[in-house]
Formats: sequence, C-alpha cells, structure tokens
Amino acid sequence: MSGTDRKDAYEGYDRAAIDRTGQAEAFDAIGDRYDEAFPHKEGQLAAGAWLTAQLAPGAHVLDLGCGTGLPTARQLVTAGCRVTGIDLSPGMLALAREYVPEAEFHRMDIADLERHALGPFDGVAAFFSLLMLPQAEIPHALEMLHRQLRPGAPLALGMVEADVNDFSIPFLGNTIRVSGYLRDDLRRVVSDAGFEIAGEDSYAYAPASTDVPPEIQLFLHCRRRP
Repeated sequence: MSGTDRKDAYEGYDRAAIDRTGQAEAFDAIGDRYDEAFPHKEGQLAAGAWLTAQLAPGAHVLDLGCGTGLPTARQLVTAGCRVTGIDLSPGMLALAREYVPEAEFHRMDIADLERHALGPFDGVAAFFSLLMLPQAEIPHALEMLHRQLRPGAPLALGMVEADVNDFSIPFLGNTIRVSGYLRDDLRRVVSDAGFEIAGEDSYAYAPASTDVPPEIQLFLHCRRRP
C-alpha cells in the first residue's frame, strides 16, 4: 500500500513499540569521532551528487538523520539547495549547525516528521538513518517519505547490507541497535513503499576504526511514483 492512501503513514504502526533508548545518547557520545571513523564517503558523495543532479536550484531537500551535516547537508547546500536536516542526537545537531550554518536543523524523531509539516520536499537524502529502526518500522518510514515527497521527486537511500533486525552492536565505544536487509529484500521494501528504483551502487567499506567491522554499503537512486 502506498503512503498516499493514508492520513498518517505511521497510523498502522504501534507507536508504543517505538524504542529509541540509548540511540541518541550513543551518537551524542560519539560526536566528531563518527566522521573520523568513516573518513572516506565516496558512495555517499556519489549518491548525493546523483540527488543534486535531479534538482533545480533552490529545491527543498530533507537530510534524514543528518548527523554532523557532513558530507551531505554541506554537499546539498553547496549545490544551491534549501536543506532541512533532522536527527535525534543533540550533540550531532550542534555540530551540524556549526559545520553547515546555511541549513535548518531540527531535533526530531522520524516517526514525528509528518506531524510537523516541514514538507513537502523536492528530494530526500536518507543515508544510514533507516538502519537505526527495527525492520517492522522501516516500511512505515518509507511510506512517510513517499507522502512527504512531491510526485516524481528523488530519494537517495543508503543502507548497510545485512539481514539483521534491531540487533545490538558495539560502535565506537558505545552500543547501538541496527537493522538491515539483503539487497533483493531492500529493493522489494522500497518498491512496495511506492518508489521506482532508477539506479543502484554498492561499496565494500572498511572504516578507519578497528572498533567497527567492514561492511557492504548499498545506495539506491529512487523516484517517488505518483
């Protein structure tokens, strides 16, 4: 079912089941070390370049789970976009406001975005933000993004390829919970949420920190179907 068929894409999800315990606090503690651990972001930059190439100057773009604002919010602002970023971590948002003062940032849960009327958006960048959700919530989040995008608008999506659900992992001296899909399953979930997949890239990524294991990063170039 497309998100356009609902008043609220999250109305079919049990909000009482939403548990972000420790997620924001972990990223508050990590701060700038995140960018130090992931210094080479060729895949994210390439997906961001694809996104900006689809947009007219002044386009309003959502950076979902913006983190420190680097590299994506900075890349989008440099391309002439109007950028709205959201994140749960106050520490990350403080850094984003410092590094990308031209953008607008809000502390907000993805599940509440639709209630705050920040959109509609001409494009969305969602790099490694949906992997912080349990698998059962990810389709609802994608349907919400479908509702927030104008028809035909682009979505650049980054995920880590892994068949895990709300799985606790050590991450830069903290613990976070992550979810993922194998690539065929990810394509299906994205398509079922109302998106056409126009392109795909994958990268074998070895973080600079030995505290974080190597991973396969998947980037999907999507368009909102009407």
